[in-house]
Formats: sequence, structure tokens, C-alpha cells
Amino acid sequence: MNTPRGIRVRMTARPTDEPHRVSTSLELLFDLTFVVAIASITAQLAHGIASGHAGEALVPFLEVFFAIWWAWMNFTWFASSFDTDDVPYRLMTMLQMGGVLVLAAGVPAAFNDGDFAGVTLGYLIMRIGLIAQWLRASFEDEGSRRTARRYAIGIGVVQLGWLLRLGLAQSGNLTGEWQLPTFLVLAVAELSVPLWAERTGHTQWHPHHIAERYGLFTIILLGESVLAASTGLEGALAGGGVSGELVVLAIAALVLLFAFWWLYFLEPSGEGLAARPNLSYLWGYGHYGIFAALAALGAGLEVAVEQSGHHIEVSATGVAYAVAIPAGVFLVLLWAVHAPIVTKLVIRPVVILAAAVVTLLLPLAAEPLGIATSVAGMAVVAALVVTITIIEKTRHAAAPSTRA
Repeated sequence: MNTPRGIRVRMTARPTDEPHRVSTSLELLFDLTFVVAIASITAQLAHGIASGHAGEALVPFLEVFFAIWWAWMNFTWFASSFDTDDVPYRLMTMLQMGGVLVLAAGVPAAFNDGDFAGVTLGYLIMRIGLIAQWLRASFEDEGSRRTARRYAIGIGVVQLGWLLRLGLAQSGNLTGEWQLPTFLVLAVAELSVPLWAERTGHTQWHPHHIAERYGLFTIILLGESVLAASTGLEGALAGGGVSGELVVLAIAALVLLFAFWWLYFLEPSGEGLAARPNLSYLWGYGHYGIFAALAALGAGLEVAVEQSGHHIEVSATGVAYAVAIPAGVFLVLLWAVHAPIVTKLVIRPVVILAAAVVTLLLPLAAEPLGIATSVAGMAVVAALVVTITIIEKTRHAAAPSTRA
């Protein structure tokens, strides 16, 4: 049983080469609160796809997912630098967890009514907890004082922008055509805060700890996709019972997700971040696309499995593309995000890009051959990428000893 290191421990930057640095039980508990929020937006996107309104559901999905991802990422990088694991730290973390649950409760209103009040309130609670943590770091760690204050100020100013946006929307002074532009401006402002704050000094994050944290969040998203596919299976069984198409889809979904898990963990992210920490922004920010693609993949798989049991509004090609597009995006970004930091990529670019192209072409076979055949083809492509990569990796590893 874990106990806090003390009632209050002076907050100082942790060493970047700290041995045996792994995720704490508190970080794992923190991650679990995001399961609720991700499950909610995945379900809403799946509903939009099934009703033929995928385009309308995609914008709120990406907006709300940005809030989820950014709040998780800010906590993760702060914890890698300043986790004291004392009572005040745990309480501020609990406050941020509460914000996640409030945000999750506001997801249906954001999707169905365009009302982001609940999402913004939950985000505000999370930001209050994080600002308090940065202020504490500024008071207790002299070496990080200026940087920590910049973080607190930057986060606070941007949060005022989100509240102003909400106020204008609630009063009717922010029309629908301005919703997306204002979101994009504030999202860019959020992404700019670390770039501005770190100009006075870099925080001391642990590369292997960060890589592990991102890997764990990837597993959570893959787990959400499994849950979404299982939900679709329940709907299919209720609508039409067991069929050959349903069995093929269920197996293909599992193989596809398993292959994506395998591919993600083939690249040595920890070693890459340790070797090229100056490129960590590209790696960290690029994961927004990877994570969003995995969440969207779950929605697509849910609809694909569910349609085998009863008729839905969208065409077979549309359902297949709901799986293929996020799958293709994941494959391309998996390469693009790791390319800057990894000295020698494990996954060959030509292999991953060819796989993405084939994946995006397979939905064209959905109408004549069926969705199950199309999704099964995507699973086969992903499995082939894993197989080719492992063979190449094994061959290169054995080459020196063979020459000897």
C-alpha cells in the first residue's frame, strides 16, 4: 500500500536521470478518470457516424478531445518534473481528477446542443489545480521559479480566454460561425504557453518516464476501442444474432487493435527523447493526432460491428472509411512523430506509408464485398507491417554476430 512521502515535502525538480523511474499509482488513478471522458466522446462520435452525421460530430469530437489531451499532457509533464507525492500534491491532483469527471458529464450537451458550459467548467477546475501546482513550484524551487511563474501566468491568461468565449456564446454574442475560429485561436495559445515559459529555462522531465506515460495512455485508448467494439457487438447481437460477418468483424477488430499496440511499442521513444530532448515538442504535440485517431478508430469499429446486426443510415463505404481514416492517420503519424527523435527508425517509412495507402483504399471494396472483408483487409495489412518490422529488426540485430 502506497503512503505519501510526507504531509508536505519541499517541491524541487526531480533529476532527469533518476533510476527506476516509473509511473506512480496516483498517475495510474489519474489516467483512469480520463477513461470516462474518452468513452463519452467516442460514443457520441459513433452515434454521429451511425446516423450519417459524421462530419457534424467530428468538430466537437476534436475540440473536446483537445481539452482532454491537453489537460492530461500538462499534468503528465509537470508530474515528471515535480512530483513530490505529498499530501498537497495529491489533493491538487484529486481536484484535477474532479475536473475530468465534470468535463465528461458535459460531453453530451457539447455534441447535441453545442453547449460547452460543462466541458469548459470541467476544464477550468483542472486548470485551477495545475496553476496551483505551478505556483507552488515557483515558490519552493528557486531554480525553476521564473519558468514556473510563466506557466502559471500563461495558463491563467488563456483560461480567461476560454471563459470569455463561453460567456459570449451563452449570451448569444458568439455566433456559430465564430465558434471554430475562436477555438483554434485559443488552442494555439494553449500550445504556445510551454514554448514561452521554457524560454527562461527548461523543466527537468524524465524521458523514459514520459515515454512510459504516453505508452500507458495509448493502452487506455486501445482499451476504449475494445470497449467500443464490444458495445457494437452487443447491438449487433441484439439486432440480428450471430452471423459470419459479425464473427469476421469481431476478429478483425481485435487483430487490428493488437497490431497497433504492437507497432506503437516497437519504437524506442524513451531513448529517442533522451538523445534529442530539444525535439520533444514535436513528439509530444504530435501525439494529439495519434491519440485522437485511436479514439476515433474505436467509434468506427463500434459502428462497423453494430451494422452487421441491423441496418444503419450510412453506406457500407462510409462505415469502412470511419475505420480506415483513423487507422491510416495512426500509421502515418506513428512514423512522423518518431522520425525526428529516433536515430534509426524501427518501422521503415516505405512500409508504414504503403500500409496507410492500402488501408485507405480498402473501403472501396466495402460495397461489393462487404464491410467485414474491408476491415479484415485492414487487419491483415497491420499484421503484415508488424511481421515485416519484426523480421527486419531481428535480421539487423543478428547481423553483427553473423559477421563476427
